[in-house]
Amino acid sequence: MNKFAQRLKETIKTNNLSQTKIAKEFNTTQQTVSRWVNGESQPGYDILYKLCVYLNVSADYLLGISDY
Repeated sequence: MNKFAQRLKETIKTNNLSQTKIAKEFNTTQQTVSRWVNGESQPGYDILYKLCVYLNVSADYLLGISDY
């Protein structure tokens, strides 16, 4: 599993969110969020930015560049 997928999964769990809730918030499907969490795909820049704001984490953290 890549760093992005691992950290996204952990952050969703830490915030007591579900893939369905994330999907609704970002106007996408639960299957798409599942693909992100399983490392099968990654969101585009615009969604990545919104995910970081929504989850209150940095892009560097989600992408595995930084541990903070």
